[in-house]
Amino acid sequence: MKRLLALSLVLMFLFSFGCVTKDYVKQQIDPIVDRLSKLEARVAALESKIGALEGKVASADSNAAEAKRLANDARATAEEAKKLANECCKKADAAVEKAEAAAKRAEAAAQRAEDAFSKSKKAFELQQKK
Repeated sequence: MKRLLALSLVLMFLFSFGCVTKDYVKQQIDPIVDRLSKLEARVAALESKIGALEGKVASADSNAAEAKRLANDARATAEEAKKLANECCKKADAAVEKAEAAAKRAEAAAQRAEDAFSKSKKAFELQQKK
């Protein structure tokens, strides 16, 4: 009896776990496969977006480098223009000084001419009186 009871317990133990069928496994795995497929699609879409963004970043870097180069060129041109303007100002100042000196000489010459005219007028008048 003990043997029969032990044998029946062993048989019940073995048959209680049962066998797993392929359909049962497929039922359990299909949702996981679907989720993985969706995740892979999302990852692919994100990788595509990242690639597009990397292209835009590279383009922005290129544009920034070009802008920096143009700014440096503009700065160099502005500095050269400033130097030329300073040279022109110096030349203009020198020309103004020369013009002022010439004006002073002309005023002095005009004054000498008036003095000479005045002397010659007096001499003429003295000669007329004689």
